[in-house]
Amino acid sequence: MRNFGNVKKVVVKVGTSTVTYPTGKLNLSRLEKLARVLSDIKNEGRDIVLVTSGAVASGLGRLGLTKNHKTTQEKQALAAIGQGILMQIYEKLFGEYGVVVAQVLLTKDVVDEEKKMLNVKNTFEQLFKFGAIPIVNENDVVAIEELEFGDNDTLSAYVATIIGADLLIILSDIDGLYSCDPRLNKDAKLIREVFEIDSYIESIAGGAGSLNSTGGMQTKIEAAKIAMQNKIPMIIANGENPSILRDILAGKDVGTLFICKEVLSKRE
Repeated sequence: MRNFGNVKKVVVKVGTSTVTYPTGKLNLSRLEKLARVLSDIKNEGRDIVLVTSGAVASGLGRLGLTKNHKTTQEKQALAAIGQGILMQIYEKLFGEYGVVVAQVLLTKDVVDEEKKMLNVKNTFEQLFKFGAIPIVNENDVVAIEELEFGDNDTLSAYVATIIGADLLIILSDIDGLYSCDPRLNKDAKLIREVFEIDSYIESIAGGAGSLNSTGGMQTKIEAAKIAMQNKIPMIIANGENPSILRDILAGKDVGTLFICKEVLSKRE
């Protein structure tokens, strides 16, 4: 079931809580490990896409602000400041391992219009041919409500669909999907596999997690719906140690795997 050793295209999404401290400052140690692991995975011959959160939080950190600003104008301005900081760090860290990175900023109209989606797909394919790792974020500065993905969990699922990914991995600050909130209930059980998103699965998805994040388990379930509809396996796992990506590709039983029955039957 978890035989991912031969997957070619992998989308990895890292949340705000994974790439930053609660202060909003970037977690450089974790980012360095992430860059090293992804570079090594790419060296195996895989195509990697990194969908990253953290632009708004990085903007907060650079300005020395701790308040979670909510207005659209504030978030767009903070993203404009923080996005450059993120890419500067990624360029430096991946560059240490000889890997070229490319910034890709998207709005939701790319999945609503076939011509735009094809253009984006072709761009990704050319970046893979160049040996680059695309680093994707929502184009917060120009996005309005009609053009917003709303969260990077959903964005990562759409990116996986556009490129025809073999696997989507969402790294968060939780080990996976639990039967209830493990922060509130010590008897919470980690759900290892999900084959269908039914009313029970939706009922146990909570709200937003950390102060600076926009997503939570609810948005990850929405991402899983998109992935499963497009027959793409998805795993939610804890991103505290980016080496977990190695464990996932090695088929170890970590995190929660979302896989539709049709894909599962082909693997068996």
